[in-house]
Amino acid sequence: MLLRLHLTYLWRHKRLLSLTAPRLFTELVQQRKLVDRDPRMPGLIDKLTVKRFVSDMLGPDWVTPTLWSGDILPTTPPCSYPFVVKSRHGCKQVRVVCSQADDWAMVRRSAASWMRRSYGDWLDEWGYRDVPRGVLIEPFVGVAPVLPIDYKLYVFHGRVAVIQVHSDRATNHRWTVFDRRWRRLSGDGLGEDMPQPMALDRMIGGAEALASGFDFVRIDFYDVGRVPRFGEMTFYPGSGLDPFDPFSLDVSLGQCWLTGAPFTGAPVASGPASRSVYEAPSMPFGIS
Repeated sequence: MLLRLHLTYLWRHKRLLSLTAPRLFTELVQQRKLVDRDPRMPGLIDKLTVKRFVSDMLGPDWVTPTLWSGDILPTTPPCSYPFVVKSRHGCKQVRVVCSQADDWAMVRRSAASWMRRSYGDWLDEWGYRDVPRGVLIEPFVGVAPVLPIDYKLYVFHGRVAVIQVHSDRATNHRWTVFDRRWRRLSGDGLGEDMPQPMALDRMIGGAEALASGFDFVRIDFYDVGRVPRFGEMTFYPGSGLDPFDPFSLDVSLGQCWLTGAPFTGAPVASGPASRSVYEAPSMPFGIS
């Protein structure tokens, strides 16, 4: 495991990994993989059981209802369109079903493939190991087929530092980072300022409530309707393999994690958006 962490980090970031004195956010994610065995993690990673936690903390309106859950998808869609099929135990295991024209047989094959193995083994993300394998269906959030904007709040020692905003995830995935006062910290790519979500203050308050007691966790929301809609809790964003642009964000967020100090990164002018480059790559150097 230790060798795999070093080689994978070198492959993705083109620099050596420090685990003896980590200072970067991406390094601290690798250290968490190696040493953090917080027993709360699996239940909060689990996309089914976390809903009860969020409902108890924030209220049921924050939670997307579960329309169906089980191990094997039925031969015909069990609920009305549009809906989303996802695994309860993994990441990036999602299929959107908008209408009868979508290939349900292909969706069933994808879901069956998710069930064949635990998600976290190959990237050493311990928190996923004990999450029961399963599949769930939720109603589509927003207006299909356009995927809603995804707001990912990085919370350190109970305080939101930055919000990573993901757009066009199905077609031209880009992300932009803002601080909690909605000042841009990375490129914008839309050609103009992305408007502050109406529910930003509620998202910040909700994320800080859910993250209480953790040195770091990322809390995801969608800004749809009167109340933000919870997405997931993530303890290994991008598995620590997704580079930040600018690099200074990796440094600043590392300091937030290590010290609990407020985020002090500087805003930037408008420019090209960062693009998602972490897409579950194959292991380098023949390591499995």
